[in-house]
Amino acid sequence: MSATAALTTMGLTAAQPATAQPATTTAASTVAAGQACTAADLGKRHPFIKTTEVAPTVTHFKGWYVTQGTTGSHSVTTSTQTTISVSVGLNANIQGSFAVEALGSVGATLGLNVQVDYSSTSSVSDTVNWSFFQPGYYGVYKGTKKVTGTYGSLNCNRVQQNDGSWALKWIEGADTGSYTTYTALEEGAVRCEDKVPADSIMAKAQGLLDCGSPAATAIRPAGPVPSAKADQAKHDADNAETAARAAQSMKATQAAKPAPRAALNCQPGAYKIDVPGKPLNWSAPLLANDGVRLRESNFFSAHLDNWRLCNVTEKNGVLEASLWNWGNGGCATIPANIANQEQAYLTTATCGQDDLQRFYIYRDVPGSSKIGLQNKYTGSMMGHDRYADGELIRQYSSGRQDGTGTYTLTGV
Repeated sequence: MSATAALTTMGLTAAQPATAQPATTTAASTVAAGQACTAADLGKRHPFIKTTEVAPTVTHFKGWYVTQGTTGSHSVTTSTQTTISVSVGLNANIQGSFAVEALGSVGATLGLNVQVDYSSTSSVSDTVNWSFFQPGYYGVYKGTKKVTGTYGSLNCNRVQQNDGSWALKWIEGADTGSYTTYTALEEGAVRCEDKVPADSIMAKAQGLLDCGSPAATAIRPAGPVPSAKADQAKHDADNAETAARAAQSMKATQAAKPAPRAALNCQPGAYKIDVPGKPLNWSAPLLANDGVRLRESNFFSAHLDNWRLCNVTEKNGVLEASLWNWGNGGCATIPANIANQEQAYLTTATCGQDDLQRFYIYRDVPGSSKIGLQNKYTGSMMGHDRYADGELIRQYSSGRQDGTGTYTLTGV
């Protein structure tokens, strides 16, 4: 039996067009772990999908009773059950190419058209226009497939081969995160007695009907029917949203507090972080609320262009360290209030136990001092928009694809 015929048998019209334009996926990453990379790739990053979960989700619902003589078209105002927002890691606005590439990889992995730009299902009441051919107790709904999971990143780093030689290859980087997206919205109506696919949006809507309650069988006027299950589902969703907002508020409050001063175990050597083959290098700010900028070293630099690696660890060939500045005594960091923004600038702050002050360092083969730097908390790579005196060092979710995110760690 065709889908249209099946719906007609249940007393419903055939499925109507989705209320949202289908999203389009982008091509998945063109690199893979183990493939060769070059020194220009040290400051770049690409996503790969680690896990996926697809869950049919009802976003809007209303119990509706159709009596004999009231069949035909009805305009039903549904209530919000849950709101789904697209996000990748810290980024709820899908800024930068990494998030778009990650969501494109999700779509390619699952063979689904998912949202790859920031969007959200409606958080307010929404109307469904539907034609009912038979009297009965219906659940009128809007819904989608919520897609969640985790991702990792591929970074360029040196790898020692079986013969003892070294090569640059794409490896699984140190950072990971989670994502949320969804497919195109659909709307419909379902009765308690209808046979529907077990793992479908329609089945989720049917589960919200109080099929065993008097409301399902009682003779009553046409129109809305109270639904204890739907009300409870909304109550649970509201509670979850309230708890999430409270947790987010607490996290923001904690992030705003000054980090406690930390005792650093720094390596004895100091370094300049140079642009390869160019005279400009990272220089810490003298003034509060300024950022790390490209400057040329001179007599007046006052060690602001000298950095030490502190609390250094190494895992799978990737260094992790805090960058302590000799000139102002602060540690390189992304400001907490803008950490979720693409192109947030790098600055220095009082050293503390804070992942915003920790950086992964990806290195060229031995004999070369070229590196790429990635913030541990945000996952973004460090780079600059243009080569110019005074240019700020910023974070880029995928790094600078022209290679300007590759620097040189030069001992002084």
